[in-house]
Parts: sequence; C-alpha cells; structure tokens
Amino acid sequence: MNYIRQDHPRSESLRIRKKLAEGFKKGLVTPEGLSAHGRGEAFDYILGEKTTKQAKKAIKAGVAEILLADKPVFSVNGNVAALVPEEIAKINKEMDVQVEVNLFHKSKDRKRKIEKYLKKKGVEEVLGTEIKYHSEIPEIRSQRRKVDERGIKSADTVIIPLEDGDRTEALKKLGKKTVTIDLNPLSRTANAADITIVDNIVRALPLLIEETSELSQATSKKLEKISTDFHNKQNLHLTVRNMLDRLKKLSKN
Repeated sequence: MNYIRQDHPRSESLRIRKKLAEGFKKGLVTPEGLSAHGRGEAFDYILGEKTTKQAKKAIKAGVAEILLADKPVFSVNGNVAALVPEEIAKINKEMDVQVEVNLFHKSKDRKRKIEKYLKKKGVEEVLGTEIKYHSEIPEIRSQRRKVDERGIKSADTVIIPLEDGDRTEALKKLGKKTVTIDLNPLSRTANAADITIVDNIVRALPLLIEETSELSQATSKKLEKISTDFHNKQNLHLTVRNMLDRLKKLSKN
C-alpha cells in the first residue's frame, strides 16, 4: 500500500492504517495497538467518520481545562505517536503542555524509539524515559503505574488519548483532571474521564489546536464557565443517541 489514490472512498482510513503499519515497522506500535485501532475504527464507522457537535463541545471544554491547568501533561502511547506526532509537537509548544511516554505494553527500547521519533517531529522534551525520574502510582495495577515524577506524577491535568480505564479511574481518584479522546463512548475510560472527546484522534487534535487559538486570550472566568457548563455524562448520552439514530437510518436504506 505505497500509493493511496485521493479519490478512493476509504482513502483517509487507508492513510491512517498506513501510518500505524509504518509505526509498527519502526517499533513504535505493538500488535495489540493495531487491533485496538480496528476496534476504534468500527465505532468511527457508526459516527459517520465525522466530528460531531458533541465532540466539538467536548474539545472546547477540554481546551478550557488545559488552559486553566497549572501543570498539564499529554500522555503518549505508540499509536498516538505514530498517528499525530506533529500535532503533539504543536500542543507541546503552543499550549505549554509537557509530553510523557506511558505504555501499557512497556519496553525501554520502545520508549526510546517513541522519544526519538517525537523529538524528530518537533517535541522539545519527552518525559518518561529516564530511570532517575521514575515514580509509581500504586493505585494503577498495570505497567502504566510507572510514571515520571516531573510529569504525570505531579500533573494536575492529564490528557490521556486511546487510554485504558484502570489508569483513568486511578488518576481521577488522585484528584487529577482527565481529558480523553476515545471513539468508544461506552468504554470505562470515556465514562470515568472528566471530559471525553468521542472522535478520531486524527480529526480531534487539529480541532483542539484550532480551538486553543480561539480561547488563548480568554479570561479565567470565561474558561471556568466553559468547563463547569460541560457535563460529560450528558454529552456521552447524546453521542450514543446520535449513533443509534444513524444506525436506524442506515437500516432503512
């Protein structure tokens, strides 16, 4: 799949798959990461592969929460690094958000490869790879309990795209605000997070960066209102309802 025709009806999906396949060859992505993407893509089909108004509302609330934070950290796994490295670099620079590699299927070699790849794409500093800064969050049972004391350990807000539910719940219990991007509105992650953006990360992050430009000069009072007016459970319910409505419509065609 070296060349993907622009007029191919599945061109965008094929480009995403190609990025993940290349990420796998580079050692960034695991086989489990490839299967996880397939699960997410199934939900994207139901969404119509478009960013919904509920997702846009969540993106706005997410940006407000990040701008209000004293120490926001973007948690990156292999799939995220392979799919949106340039966007992560922009968020790192334009929103002053730290970037930390945190993996479910952990290996020192893969962490280093992700670090090197992100720096090549413009991320200034990548946390989570130096042993001397390693700390643990005991409430997390998986390998993801191992974090960087300069990053997730001391963060007040953590952006956790393509996440597992255990860690989201544990971070919430520690009093950290959580913003996630998850195509599955039924997942534990989606339901545990403070703000859930139900969208494909390749669509969501450019919109998040765009929204940052819109809100960068907003007062703290305005940002707080955007954040407090957002109700995650209600937004998820509307998202599921929209998905059901779309399935009903498709079943009649």
